This record gives sequence, structure tokens and C-alpha cells, in this order.
Amino acid sequence: MIRAVDRCLFLMFLITVTVFCHAQKDIRGSLTGRVLDDRGTAVTGVSVYLEPDMHITQTDDDGNFGFHDIIAGNYILHISGLGYVKRALKIHVESARTKDITIALTMDKNQDLNEVVVEGRTETPDNLLDIRGGSAMPVTVIGKEAIAQMGSRRLDEVLKEQTGIAIVNDIGGGARATGVQMQGFSSDYVMILIDGQPMVGRNRGNFDLSRISVSNIERIEIIKGASSCLFGSEALGGAINIVTRHGAVQPQGMVAVRYGSLNIADITLEGETPFDHQRGSANISANYYRTDGFNTDPYMSGGTTAPPYDDYTLQGRIRYRLTPTGTLGGSFRYALRRSFMEQVFGTGAQQNTAGDNQDITDINASLTYDKTFKNGLRSMSRYYLTRYVSDMSVLWQETNAKAGAEKFAQTLHRAEQQFAYTPHNELKFTAGLGGSVEQMDNRDFNVPGGLWSGFAYLQGDWHINDRFEVVGGLRYDHHNSFGGRLNPSFGLHYRLFPELTFNLAMGSGFKTPDYRQRYQVFMNPVANYLVIGTELLRETLEAMKDAGQISEVREYLINQLDQNLKAEKSLSLNGGVTYTPKKNVKIDINAFYHDISNQINSIRVASGTSVRDIYTYQNLPRSFNTGLEASASVTLPSGLDIKAGYQYLVAKDRGVMDSIRNSTGAYAYVRDNASGLFRESRLSDYFGLENRSRHMANARIAYHYSPWNISANIRVNYRGRYAFGDRNNNRFIDPYDTFVKGHFLVNAGIEKKLLKEKVSIQLTADNILDYTDRLMPGQPGLVILAGISYRFYKE
Repeated sequence: MIRAVDRCLFLMFLITVTVFCHAQKDIRGSLTGRVLDDRGTAVTGVSVYLEPDMHITQTDDDGNFGFHDIIAGNYILHISGLGYVKRALKIHVESARTKDITIALTMDKNQDLNEVVVEGRTETPDNLLDIRGGSAMPVTVIGKEAIAQMGSRRLDEVLKEQTGIAIVNDIGGGARATGVQMQGFSSDYVMILIDGQPMVGRNRGNFDLSRISVSNIERIEIIKGASSCLFGSEALGGAINIVTRHGAVQPQGMVAVRYGSLNIADITLEGETPFDHQRGSANISANYYRTDGFNTDPYMSGGTTAPPYDDYTLQGRIRYRLTPTGTLGGSFRYALRRSFMEQVFGTGAQQNTAGDNQDITDINASLTYDKTFKNGLRSMSRYYLTRYVSDMSVLWQETNAKAGAEKFAQTLHRAEQQFAYTPHNELKFTAGLGGSVEQMDNRDFNVPGGLWSGFAYLQGDWHINDRFEVVGGLRYDHHNSFGGRLNPSFGLHYRLFPELTFNLAMGSGFKTPDYRQRYQVFMNPVANYLVIGTELLRETLEAMKDAGQISEVREYLINQLDQNLKAEKSLSLNGGVTYTPKKNVKIDINAFYHDISNQINSIRVASGTSVRDIYTYQNLPRSFNTGLEASASVTLPSGLDIKAGYQYLVAKDRGVMDSIRNSTGAYAYVRDNASGLFRESRLSDYFGLENRSRHMANARIAYHYSPWNISANIRVNYRGRYAFGDRNNNRFIDPYDTFVKGHFLVNAGIEKKLLKEKVSIQLTADNILDYTDRLMPGQPGLVILAGISYRFYKE
């Protein structure tokens, strides 16, 4: 498999070199212009974006801009500025001539002043899907400036401060099982993408977000609700798309260094340049990150609950315009994490030390060809490869005995053909078809032939008038083990008044059981549990029985679960309003409801003589997530920016509710563990699913003092109490079970820019209140970091 990866990367390199050596020299022209407001005054600092070449520039003090030595032909010019209505113009540039234009902008009081999009279009340069405009579900965008102000280093640190998103831990899997939760959906149901392409590699279903450095990220797009119609199976609960930096106006580079608590070192090198008269562009970024880890468990006499590790990331992107209508692009990402986590339990002769060693390798590569035809039809051909390898072993260091080992590899090949057509400015269609092959293996098992799937989709975005917009889509997916599924989506935006907009979104989603749930046999020797995929459940238990390793089996559950898992399905509804009483004030209120059938959940089916608990997976017939999200923002002329958000969430299993109503089996009673007394259960005793907080809130106050070019911010995040585990073994969460307490996390940062903003000095403090909990093994105490960055470019 490694040879296949090497061949693919060599092919990408060979194509790129061939392009450079044989590029034809088309006759070029120039485009210049001036941007004025509705009073005829020059507008400074407006972003001007030229499509499809992806050239980006800004107007100067006199409102002027220019693109020189560009290929003669047709272009779309996008103009966007803070507080102005965005414009898009079709431009024809003639060879050996300069076209000069004047553009007038009008004020837009409804624009969100806290997020200004620099690029003219909202899809990534290697994806025709407009995720923000083409998704019926609510979309949140985090820009690079907001990421920089947080002082965040890894993706999980950025997401934990967003409304409706929680970073969760599973203590059984340790800090390496850190994942994201969104509108009540766990990490299993949220797809993580880089530039519109899915990433793989999960630990007990959780995608470890700390694997991804925020260096070289242009923006993060968060789609809440069923997004299978956009991305396929794993996006049943939503998607997080990471858009990396692309395009270059001039050669420039940046070096940044941060150091602080826990011996954290974060070093980044970035560079970008146009070439061949801006016909092509190249971006590259390298990041090194290391930490000593930390311990949040007072019962451990030594070691860490979050592992020390060294993380290396190298990523880059290159684009070259082959012809006036065709552009070739490629991207590459390589990441390596090496960690060793020691955990010490007991003292003296009773001391046991577990040494947990893990190496993780991530490879992502893509190749695209973007073509525009004379009739306006646009085509994009995409190939994508991702490979994830995890090699983990655990030793009991006193005896040097191997407690467990697992090597897991996952490879995904994906090909896709996209089309986009805009018959007129108010209507846009995007369609695509493709397929993927997924191969997985570990030391003990592999799936012969792998898993394959095919898909086709059609999206439409219709601006009926200035007040009414409709978004709709259909996607069909076919899986070799679970057949086909059609997922529709529909959304509308209606401006009742200039200040008030109504939004409604509906969509369906599905998720096929993954390799882990079907085939993987996973042993955690430190937590002393075993998880068996459903299709290997009976034969594995029989083999353990024959070896005398089983002490108890719940036969009635084995008989129920001795069948293939079913695909999960969901129906998502989101509806709300956006109110902008003034151009610097914005209020969003959104209600959501997700109805889920066949949700897959883990369940204990046996106990062993040496293994304490043995788990497998089951389908929950019916469950739901429902709640309310609200956010508000105010931007003042003085440089003060205030934001706040809140989420109320209820996530429950309807089957549990029915069992409590009917007094079925263990559901009929609750036990007070302190007194040992039993009583009949009531529906009000049922708290809901584990790891879900009823209440979550965040607030951010930021201030920029222009005379000193200094910025400061303080951010407060609250997460209400949430259930951790079923302590009294009645199969549902009640008031006597184990909960994580509600808590506040307070973060702050200050930044000073010098030398015409080439130099930035930053000091950040995370978790100022130093809050920790042994049930949150991935949340460190107070972390203070100091950093400096220098950006160099020609004046």
C-alpha cells in the first residue's frame, strides 16, 4: 500500500513538472479599475478577486486596483468590502490591451461585520460545491483573523469556543478518544474534511481534532444538521470543513514561534508565491508541535492522562493555469505524531505502570483539473487519497509483559466529477458523481476487497428576488454492503423586513456502520475492557469460552445482537430568524430537531476472567436531539467587539422512555447508591444520553486600540453538567449516576503588531481558573504561552 501511495505522489510531481516545462505562452492583457461608493468617494481596502485565476488584491487609498499580465479571456470579478453589498461582474480582457473599469458599491446594513470574506467565491479552489451558499443547513464560518486572535494551536482548541459545539472525552479511551459533539450528535456522526475531502482515522469513533494544526488554515466552515446530501454517509450529524490557504498575490513568508506551559513548543514556517506572471501559485507550510502532556487524575501516582507527543506537519498546495479555460491543481499533507504515555497506579509492591506507545501517520493528497466551457459550464475532475496508520502497544513495565497491541491502517481512494452551471445570476446548479474504495486492516483482521461506495448529487441555489432565496439538493449513495439511499435537502431564506430574515432548513441523512463497529476487536488493557465488532461477536465469545476466559454472558443480548447492524437514518429540521436592527448589531435564534432511527450505541454483553467488561454495538430503534441556539454580536466604532452564544439541548432514546413508562426490566427501578435503596423509576428521572449538556454558553469581548495597533480579548465558555456513565446499572442515566459538574473555562489573549504589522508579539492564557476534572482527561489546567511571528515580503 505504501508503494501505491508513493506512485501516486510521484505521478502528481511528474504531471506538475511536465506542466511547468511545456506550458504554452498565451498572449496576455491587463485589468485595472477603481471602486467608488454611492456618493462617488473612493473606497479603500476593498477585496477584489479574479475568478478563475484566484488572484486577490485590495484597493489602495484612491480606490484603485490592478491585475497585470493575465491571460486574455473571460473572467468574473468579485468585489466585497466591510459594510457594502457584494458585486460580481463578467469581464472580458483582450490580448495586448488594458481594460479599465469603474465599480460603484452600495451600503449593506445587513452584512455581518464580524466576518468579512476576502475571496470572491465561497467554494474552495478544488471544489465547486459552495458549502455556505449551497447547504440548506445552518453554516458557521470562522475566519483566519478570529483563529489568530484566539492564539489557538490545534483544531480542538478553536472548536471548543463555538456555540453548540462541545469537545468531549471518553475516559475508557483516554485523552486519545477526544472528539467533537454538535447539536447532540457525537463525533461518529460529524465528518471532518480538508478542502472538501473527507479525512479518516478514528479512535473509538472519535476523530482526534488535535491531530490538525491551525497553521495554514484560511477558514473553518461548520455545517450543523444532516449533511449527507452534501458529503455522504458520515455527515449524518454535520460536517466541519477546513479550508487551507490558497493563491498568492506576491512572494511572502512567515515564521512563528510559541513556547509556554507543559513545555509546549509550537513552530510554524509558511511561504507562498505566484509564478509565471501570476499564472500559477504555490503555498507551503510546516509545523512542529510538542507537549509534555499532563495528568488530571489524582488517583494516579504518576504518569499522564494526556500523552506527551511530538507532532510534525507538512502541507502544500499548487495551482497552474494551463490554458485560458483550464487550471491544474494539487495539494499534499503529511503528518506524523509520536507519543509515549506512562500511567502509574498504586505504590510500592502494588504499583503497576503501563507504558502506552503510539505512532500515527496521516497522508492526504489530491489532484484536480478545473475547466470552463464557452457556454459557461464549469467542470472539475478530482482524485483524492488519504491514508491513516496507527501503531499502538502497551507494556506493563514492571514485568516487561505486553498488555496489548494494535496496528490499524485505513486507506481511502476517491474520484469525483463535478459540474457547475449558472444560467443567469439568480440561479446556480451544481452536480457531481463519483465513488470511493476504502481498505482497512489491523494485525488480526482485514476486510477482503475493502468497502466501496458510489454517489451522485444535484444542488440548486435560486435567488428568486432580493427577499427570497431557495436552496435544494438530492444525493444518492450506494454502499456495497448496505444498498442505496436517497437523501434530499431543502432550505429557504426569506427577508420579511430589511432587518429581519427567516431561515428554514430540512434534510435527511444516513450513516453506514463502519469497519470498527462490524469487524474490529479492540482491547484497552489499561481500562481493562474489550470491544468486539458485531460480525465477529459470537465466534469471538465462543473462542473465549473455550479458553476459560468468560465469567458471565448475557445470552439474551447475544441472541438479539447476532445479526448485522442496520444503517442509521436521520431527519433534521432547523428554523430561526436573523435580526439586524443596526448594521453593527446582529442576533440569531435557531431551533433544531433531529429524529434518528437505528442509532448505533455500545452495550456490555459479557464479563471475563481477566477482562472486566466486554462490549459490542446495537441499534437503538428511535432517538432524538432537540434544542435551541441563540447568538448575538455587537461591533462598536471604538474598536470594541462583543459576542455571546447559548445552546439548550435535550438528547434522549425513545426506547428508554417507553421502557420506563412500561416498567420494563431494569428500567423499572432506580437505586440510590449512597443509601442502597430502590424506588420505582419515573420518566422525569431520565436525564438523557451520555456526554450531552443541557446548557452551554460562551461570551467573547475583544478590543482593538488602533493608535498602538494592539488587540486584547477575553473569552468565557460554560458547559453545564453532563452524564458520564450508568453507575447503578439500570441501563439509563438517572440522578444517581456519574456526572461531570458544570464548569467555566476562561481564556484571554493580547497581541501587539510592529513594523507595519510585519512583527506580531502575542501572549495567551488558557483556562485561567485552572479547572480540571479526572473525568475530563483531555482538559489541561492553566496554560500560558508567549509567541512572536515575523512576516517578510517585498514592500
